Amino acid sequence: MDTYASNLLAEVKAKNPAEPEFHQAVQEVAESLTLALDRHPEFRKNKILERIIEPERVVMFRVPWQDDAGEIRVNRGYRIQMNSAIGPYKGGLRFHSTVNLGILKFLAFEQVFKNALTTLPMGGGKGGADFDPHGRSDQEVMRFCQAFMCELFRHVGPETDVPAGDIGVGAREIGFLFGMYKKLKNEFTGVMTGKGLTWGGSVIRPEATGYGAVYFADEMLKTRKEGLKDKVALVSGSGNVAQYTVEKLITLGAKAVTLSDSTGYIYDEEGIDRDKLNFVMELKNVRRGRISEYADKFKGAVFTKIDKSLDHNPLWNHKAQCAFPSATQNEINGKDAANLLRNGVYVVSEGANMPSTIDAINQFIDAGILFGPGKAANAGGVATSGLEMAQNSMRISWTREEVDNRLYNIMRTIHATCYRTAEKYGTPGNYVNGANIAGFLKVANAMMDQGIV
Repeated sequence: MDTYASNLLAEVKAKNPAEPEFHQAVQEVAESLTLALDRHPEFRKNKILERIIEPERVVMFRVPWQDDAGEIRVNRGYRIQMNSAIGPYKGGLRFHSTVNLGILKFLAFEQVFKNALTTLPMGGGKGGADFDPHGRSDQEVMRFCQAFMCELFRHVGPETDVPAGDIGVGAREIGFLFGMYKKLKNEFTGVMTGKGLTWGGSVIRPEATGYGAVYFADEMLKTRKEGLKDKVALVSGSGNVAQYTVEKLITLGAKAVTLSDSTGYIYDEEGIDRDKLNFVMELKNVRRGRISEYADKFKGAVFTKIDKSLDHNPLWNHKAQCAFPSATQNEINGKDAANLLRNGVYVVSEGANMPSTIDAINQFIDAGILFGPGKAANAGGVATSGLEMAQNSMRISWTREEVDNRLYNIMRTIHATCYRTAEKYGTPGNYVNGANIAGFLKVANAMMDQGIV
C-alpha cells in the first residue's frame, strides 16, 4: 500500500472506529485507485476519494412496533445516502440482526462504484434495520415495515432515493413498505424497486443478481475461449441470489453442487437439477425452512452443520472449477481461498457484497484466476432495479425476454469496461482494479463538473 492509501486508511479508521467492514471496503478501493490517482492528480488535489468516502447524509432513527404478544419492541433503522453525483441514491434495505452503521456504510460505499459500472444514472446508498424477519409472523413483519417507513418516507422519493430489497427484505417486505409510503405520501410513484409485477415491478428482478453473476463468469471464461458448460460450481447461500445463480448455471450446462444457510450447507455430488431447485425455492420462499431438509428429501446429498470453531468454511473445500459466493460479506477467508485454489477452482464470481476478505482476494489475484469482484459481478441486481425505474417513469412494462437481454448486455458491458480499464492501467486480467478504477472515474468526473458540494 502506498503512502497516500496508507494515510487515507489511517484517517478513515480514526474517524470511523469499530467499523471493520467499512475499513476493508475503503482499503480495497484505495489500493486500486493509486494507479488512477497517479495519472489524474486533479482528483487527488480536489480530494475526490475523500469526499466519496464520507456519506452525503446518514439518517438513523428508532423503529417502535408491537409484536403479536402485545409487547413493544424497539429497533434501530438507517439510511446511508452515500453519493448522488450521477443520479438519485440507489441501494437496498437489509433487515438482519447483524445490521449496524459500519456494515451499511461499507455496502453504500460499494454501491457507489457498482451503480456507476451499470451504465445507468444511479448514485449509491444503503439502509436497513437490526430487525430479523425470520420466524416472525406476516402481521409482525407488516407492523415493523409500516413503522420503519413512517420515518424513512421523509428521506426517499423517485427523484431522490430509491431503495430496494436485500437480505431479509423480499417481495413481502417491499409490498408492506411501499403500501405505507403510498398511504403517507398519497401518491403512486416508483419510489422502490422489487415491487410486485401487478403494481409496477419488473420481470427478472428477483433473478437478476444471480443471473448477472453467472453472465459475468461466462464473460470472464470467454477471455480464455471457454464457457460454463460441464463446469462444477460451488454456490453459497440459498436466497434469491443463490437460487437464480443455480438456475442460470443449469441453463448454461454447468452443475451446482452446494447451497447453504445460517445452519450449514448441503453437498450434492450429482448436482442440483431443476426439480431439486424447485424444492429449494418452495422450502426457502414459501415455507421459510432450513436447507438441511434438502438432504432429508434427496438421498445422496449430505448436510454439514456449521461449526463456528473452524477457521474455514468446509463448503469451499470441494473439487470444482467455479465458485459463486452468494450469501454474505467475508464468507471466504484466506484459508477458504487456499482450499478453493487447491481443489481446482479458477473462476470466482461474487454474487454477494464483499464476500471475500482482502487476504482471499490477494490469493486469487496472485494465482491469476478469473476473479469477478462483487461491485462488478453482482451488479445485475441493481441494473435491473434501474430498468424497473425506467419502466416506472414511462408507465410501461417490458417483456421477460427484453429485460433479460438488457441485463445480459449490461453485464457484458460491465465486463468489457473492467477488462479494458485493467489493461489500460497496467494490470491486465485484474478485474478488481478494473472495476474500482472504472467506477471511480465516472463518479469522479461528475463530481469535478459539479464543484465542491
